Amino acid sequence: MRPKTLDHVAFWLNDRDRVADFVTSHLGMHVIERTDRFTLVGADARRGKLTLFDAEPPRERGALKHVALRVSDLDAALEQVPGEVERQNGAAFFDVSEGVRLGLVEAPTDSDYDLDHVALYSAGPKRTAARYRDYGFALAEPGAGGAPRVEVSGAFVEFHEGEPGDPVQPLLNHLAVLVDSAEDHRAGAETLDIEVQDFVDAPNTLAVFVWLPERVRLEYVEHKPTFSLT
Repeated sequence: MRPKTLDHVAFWLNDRDRVADFVTSHLGMHVIERTDRFTLVGADARRGKLTLFDAEPPRERGALKHVALRVSDLDAALEQVPGEVERQNGAAFFDVSEGVRLGLVEAPTDSDYDLDHVALYSAGPKRTAARYRDYGFALAEPGAGGAPRVEVSGAFVEFHEGEPGDPVQPLLNHLAVLVDSAEDHRAGAETLDIEVQDFVDAPNTLAVFVWLPERVRLEYVEHKPTFSLT
């Protein structure tokens, strides 16, 4: 299992346009693709993105605490963010809509608004972080707040003490990592007795979905040669 980058974070939302409008108006993103099922937004189609899927309300927070984006100048980025902002551990966080909580982290980057980290609630943060190694993530030093975390190509998933529950209608659809071959990762998952949930052949991508600990879905996504989103 060899993921290359943290490719996107996908949400289930009742009003995806409201979140899309916020990030495109205030966070340097643009709409990369919009279909009747989802909206894909990001600063660069080949870097970290957010995918906003249509879903019936209400959605439950479940394991998802927040998603943080990386910027080179935090104060300048916050000048574009309306409403209340909470600063903590050198980052800034704000609520957007329907439980979506985003953050900005100042760190060296060659692409502002790329994904910095995803924060998840876990009943056993250290144990969960260790188990993510089976899925191709590397253990990393704790974040600024001391939470255990794992890493893929400089982006992180961190685990905060809390009860993720088992929501029927979660806010988090899935996390996705980019790979060279989705088929190889499906075979690898089966070898490791990792539960495969789905395999999807889409116009621009091939993807295998598996279950991470605490019922978080992970997508291993392969860009087809025809991938040309901008």
